[in-house]
Amino acid sequence: MNYSPTKTKELLSENEFSFKKKFGQNFIVDENTIDSIINKANIDSDTLVIEIGPGAGALTYKLSKVAKNVLCYEIDTTLENILKSNLGDASNVDIIFDDFLKRDVKKDIAKYNYKKIYVVANLPYYVTTPIIVKLIEDDLNVSRIVVMVQKEVGDRFKANVGSKEYNSLSIFLNYYYDIKKIMDVSKNVFMPMPNVDSIVLSFDKKDETYYLEDKDVFFKLVRDSFKQKRKTIKNNLRDYNLDVIESVLKKNNLDLSTRAENIEIKVFVDIANELVKNDR
Repeated sequence: MNYSPTKTKELLSENEFSFKKKFGQNFIVDENTIDSIINKANIDSDTLVIEIGPGAGALTYKLSKVAKNVLCYEIDTTLENILKSNLGDASNVDIIFDDFLKRDVKKDIAKYNYKKIYVVANLPYYVTTPIIVKLIEDDLNVSRIVVMVQKEVGDRFKANVGSKEYNSLSIFLNYYYDIKKIMDVSKNVFMPMPNVDSIVLSFDKKDETYYLEDKDVFFKLVRDSFKQKRKTIKNNLRDYNLDVIESVLKKNNLDLSTRAENIEIKVFVDIANELVKNDR
């Protein structure tokens, strides 16, 4: 296949394919956008790439040209003939027709030989967050994630302390990865055209993460701190040891009247660690 938007549109028409809103299907049909994503992903021949939601395979085909192997997860089985047609000569591509969120991905990738794993995908908007959380919680050791997401969601992922977008998910993701915007993407490059613009983000795994006495305590603390975003730490964390929390906040020139959006990751780490030590 030599990818072209025209050929993809023809294939979709020939197979009487209908876009399914329940799967959040918006396929990229602009080759320049696809090439930009591939170039910025920095994939090499030692890389196993996981793609979630390949759609008609436009991005998949380009990935196959630079990666050692590409493993795709596609929930919509009606795309099987289209993907086979578009990827017929790509022998290093495997497609699992199943819900990525239900897969044992470690088991799926066990047969491959690779030096690193990247995830590169145009993620369906409705499951963007669960997919990225699964990639982390399944402990797949993904070195790099390059994903196209809804702009508003992407802004939350990469949010910095003190911004209105900064929330518990921002902290969860930024604990493990350095997150940067690679490029803006107009809604005009998709078929069908969505209502919003997108951005492409890169997640690069941190060489070192903050030491935690208990990871579960840390992430629960963060979630509880943002439970009601406009409330102070004192109000959101009433069930915690506020004396311990206050002592850590004071060391960082903060107090219990501070809101979670103004507390950086390192401070939350220190609070969690002190809470665990105090309970021993």
